[in-house]
Parts: sequence; structure tokens; C-alpha cells
Amino acid sequence: MSALTGVQHIALTVTDVDRSVPWYERVLGFAAESRTDRADGRSTVRLRGFGVTLTLVQHPHGAHAPFDEYRPGLDHLTFSVPEAASWPGRLDECGVPYSDTPDGVALRDPDGIRLVLACPAGQ
Repeated sequence: MSALTGVQHIALTVTDVDRSVPWYERVLGFAAESRTDRADGRSTVRLRGFGVTLTLVQHPHGAHAPFDEYRPGLDHLTFSVPEAASWPGRLDECGVPYSDTPDGVALRDPDGIRLVLACPAGQ
């Protein structure tokens, strides 16, 4: 068996890619790279930034219930940042509510997916 070599991309299901893509660009600084709209109504947008490829997927018949980290699946997604202290100001400018965590700040995307911006341990 060969070893894992890293993460190829992260895919998150969103209710509206046209709402989520500008949010991820404006708030977190990702850049949209490509978009695919399929005949069945599924839309996929690939974003790049900071060594991470993030794919946002909108399913045509997906549930429109808010994200709930208490259900099996994703609990949260943490992005490494060189220093968390500058993020509260940026989040305030973008009108994004956040809370402090021991390692950085926690916020939610337009669908309520919990994201954390944290410094690597020891910094």
C-alpha cells in the first residue's frame, strides 16, 4: 500500500455558490479558478489560495438546512495563519461575526460552516 502524500483538495457543499464564492474571496482571500455547471443543476467552483484548493459544490436537490457540526460529517475546517491577531480587524471590516479560540478565531461561512483561523502550535 502506498502512503498518503497530502490533501488534494477540500470540497464543501454549499446552498448557493453565487453567494459563497464572493464571500470566500472577499473574507478569506481565495481566488476562483474554474466553474462547472452541469445539466443536472450541480455547480462546482474551484478556489485556490494559500496552498489549498477549496471546491464549493451546490447540489440541485440538496438539503437547505443550516450546517450542523453535531451531525456526522464535517465538524469544522481550520486554516493556518501566520498570526491570528490581525484577523479580528479584517473580519470586522467584512461584517463577519467571530469568536476567539485558544489558537485564533472561529467564524462561519454563509451556510454556517464553522471555520477556524489558527496559528501553528508554538507561534
